[in-house]
Amino acid sequence: MKIPFQLNGEPVVAETTYSMRLLDVVRNEFGLTGTKEGCSEGECGACLVFLDNKLVNSCMVPMSHVVGKKVETIEGFAKSERYQVIEQAFQNHGAVQCGFCIPGMIMAVENLLRTQTVFTEEIIKESMSGNICRCTGYQLIYDAIKTVIQEVVE
Repeated sequence: MKIPFQLNGEPVVAETTYSMRLLDVVRNEFGLTGTKEGCSEGECGACLVFLDNKLVNSCMVPMSHVVGKKVETIEGFAKSERYQVIEQAFQNHGAVQCGFCIPGMIMAVENLLRTQTVFTEEIIKESMSGNICRCTGYQLIYDAIKTVIQEVVE
């Protein structure tokens, strides 16, 4: 079955089924491996993408929900200036260790910036609560996010 949608700003057609997960299509059909499979249950955040500008766990999205919509993966977002700011802050604060969770973390930070106007410690932690990191312990990530907020918002 042919399923048309936009992927990182480009019109594409996936040759797949309606029940196939968006995660599998972006990784296997389009080779965009920045979107990771961590838990397969929508709990870890490694597979986060934007679907029509809404942050979603791509492991939980069947292709039937993607028809005619816009999908932005970490590879698409990486072309933006804001990505560069987030990436640099994560590097400067040592917020990256193994790197497996980082694409999802970066997408969650972008979602925070897109959806919030107030950035308290509680709001930052809540916005990142759907992302699991097994290496850093989160404080370095929170510090990087605060730097991003200072550079982008304030």
